Amino acid sequence: MSPARGSVMISAAVLALGVLGGCQQTTAGRPTPVDVTTVGGFEITHFDSGLVPGAPAPGVAVDNATAGLPDRLATATIADLTEYWGETLPAEFGVDFEPVRRLISYDSRTGSVHTACGTLNQANAFYCERADTVAWDRGALLPGMIDEYGPVSAVTVLAHEYGHAVQHRLGAAASIDETTPSIVRELQADCFAGNYFRWVVAGNSDYLRVSTAEGLNAALSSLYFVRDAPGVLSAEQGAHGTSFDRTYAIQDGFERGPAACAGYDEALIDGRTTQQEFSEQDTGRGDLPVTPENVRLVAESLRAAFGGARVGTSGGCGRAGRAAVYCPGERAVALDLAELRRIAGPRGDFAAWAAIASRYALSVQQTRGLPLDGPLTGLRTACLVGSWAGAANRPRPAGTVIRLSPGDVDEAVLDMLRPDGLIAADVDGTPVPSGFLRIEAFRVGYTDGPDGCREYG
Repeated sequence: MSPARGSVMISAAVLALGVLGGCQQTTAGRPTPVDVTTVGGFEITHFDSGLVPGAPAPGVAVDNATAGLPDRLATATIADLTEYWGETLPAEFGVDFEPVRRLISYDSRTGSVHTACGTLNQANAFYCERADTVAWDRGALLPGMIDEYGPVSAVTVLAHEYGHAVQHRLGAAASIDETTPSIVRELQADCFAGNYFRWVVAGNSDYLRVSTAEGLNAALSSLYFVRDAPGVLSAEQGAHGTSFDRTYAIQDGFERGPAACAGYDEALIDGRTTQQEFSEQDTGRGDLPVTPENVRLVAESLRAAFGGARVGTSGGCGRAGRAAVYCPGERAVALDLAELRRIAGPRGDFAAWAAIASRYALSVQQTRGLPLDGPLTGLRTACLVGSWAGAANRPRPAGTVIRLSPGDVDEAVLDMLRPDGLIAADVDGTPVPSGFLRIEAFRVGYTDGPDGCREYG
């Protein structure tokens, strides 16, 4: 996030009417609130995700495979994907399915493997259309992801790469040709990965199991690892998308099915990508330090958006050690700057600013007489924070305060997938059990504005 100098991002008059008007509607005609106990129709589950203990050995041939965990995860995933797409392509598209011709495991740390697709010596995973080959680095890429995000992250990478093989097999039915921008190809492959994850969550895999809470959280978190760097634009060759964009695509595939993914085209992706370049004024390259002055700027933008609550660095309703707390009795947000800096350090500044915004959004809900505890409150909170972030990313004619920088919404996604994130938490700091639902609520607010938050009560 950066201060807005010259180009304005938040208008007090326009934004206050948008948020408060949208959130103070009567309940007549309001949609039924979302089900906070399910993800895409599946019960929210908590268990260790990854390889099924005692599962049979997958019957796929992989060049150079070892007995290590990265190769075992990759081989199991490929076996799954072969079965899933072998059933799905004929059933959904009337297309005969042929398994990927060649599978290659290599170690980027110890040497090179020469193939028809070139020399394999980088920390990467990819599909090579020319040789109909899926390859992955078992030496650096997959171990690094597994260490950071758990075994499901390796599954996510392989499911994405196999999505490119699916594109190749579908041909024109996938709305893809030689002129299709890479961003469309990549997000469609993510969407196809979401199709596969639904199949695994449903219990169809002999090799893997994924819970709808921590398991899907890990899949979505791993997209932060393989996102485009902040400032990369969607039109650039090789663009894959922000983690916000990529998370959207996987969730879309999980919820809507393969036919929806096959409909991805340039117009659809152009309408929802969040990639943007750094501005000349963004001297911090996306990160504002957590200082009293910058807290004041964030507080100004929140007052413009929501009105009401005060922001300060004392008190805290007796809840010491929390980065941000909403105190209903005082209608005030109390902050601990040291804790906010702890959040901003590894996650980025917007994780800290969004934590403040989440507590501020509780004052909006209190004004409406809504409950301040429970998972539905957490979803409303995430949605309102998303609406604030979306407004901060749109040009406004007056009232300069702050604006989003490239990568800010990615930082929000990463924070929402952590167990201690506040963006989708209630007044007690208890987050919604499912990271999938947290991100979905934030995205509704970001894309649809405060009116979209009405579905959360």
